Amino acid sequence: MRALRIILVVTIILGGLFVIADRVAVGFAENKAADRIKSSEGLATTPDVSIEGFPFLTQVAGGELDDVKIGIKDYEASAEGTKGTAGGAGTIRIDTLNAEMHGVSFNGGYSSATADSASGSATVSYAELLKAARSQPTDVAPGVTAQVIGLSDGGNGKIKVEITATVLGTKLPQPVSVLSSVAVVGGNTVKVHAEGLPKLGVDLAEGRIRTVTDFEQKIDGLPGGIKLDKVEAASDGVDISVKGSDVKLVG
Repeated sequence: MRALRIILVVTIILGGLFVIADRVAVGFAENKAADRIKSSEGLATTPDVSIEGFPFLTQVAGGELDDVKIGIKDYEASAEGTKGTAGGAGTIRIDTLNAEMHGVSFNGGYSSATADSASGSATVSYAELLKAARSQPTDVAPGVTAQVIGLSDGGNGKIKVEITATVLGTKLPQPVSVLSSVAVVGGNTVKVHAEGLPKLGVDLAEGRIRTVTDFEQKIDGLPGGIKLDKVEAASDGVDISVKGSDVKLVG
C-alpha cells in the first residue's frame, strides 16, 4: 500500500512538472511566433498569438498545431477607393483583425508556418470607409453638386449615407440620407450601394447621383493572403468576416 502511495505521488509530481514544462514551452512559442509575424508583416505593434490545445509538446512532436489564434490592432492594409475619390490608392486602417488558424504546420525554428485554413473577423471604422466615398463636391447636374459627409449604422445591416448638396449656389439647409446595402465582391472589395436615391429637390439622372451615393473600397494585403468573405454594418463601422486556405503566416 505504501508503494502504491509513493507511485501515485511520483506520478502527480511528474504530471505537474510536465504541465509546467508544457506551459513554459507554449509561452515561448507564442512569443517567438508573435515576433516573427510582426517582422514579416511589418507591424508597428506585436500581435497577440495564442496556441490552443493541450498538450502543446505532443503537437510540436507531430509538427502541426491544431489551432492558433492571432489578434492584430490597427493593421494597415493596402487599399484603393472609388476612382477619383479622396481615398484613391494607399492604405486603410483595420481597427481589429482576429483570425483563427487551423492545422498549422511549421519548421523547428518557427521561421515558416502555414495553416490549412483560416477564419476570422475584421472591423473598419466608418471614418476610414468614408475615405473611399466622394467626400468632395461632385457635379451631378448642371448647377448641382453633391458630396458624402458621413457614414453611420442604418440598422438591419445597412449603412446610412449622409449627403449634402448645393443647388444653383444655394446649399441645402439640411443633409439628406439614404440607406445602403454593403457587400463583399471579388474577395477583396467592400461595395456600398444605395437602395434609394436622395431627394435633392431637383430631377437627377440616376447614373449621375449614384456616382456619389455608391462607392467601393478595395482591401488587399491581409496577412497570409486572407480574403474578405462577408460584411455587415455595425454600430462603429463595418464588421467583415475573413477566410483563407493555405495561409502562410511567416516565411
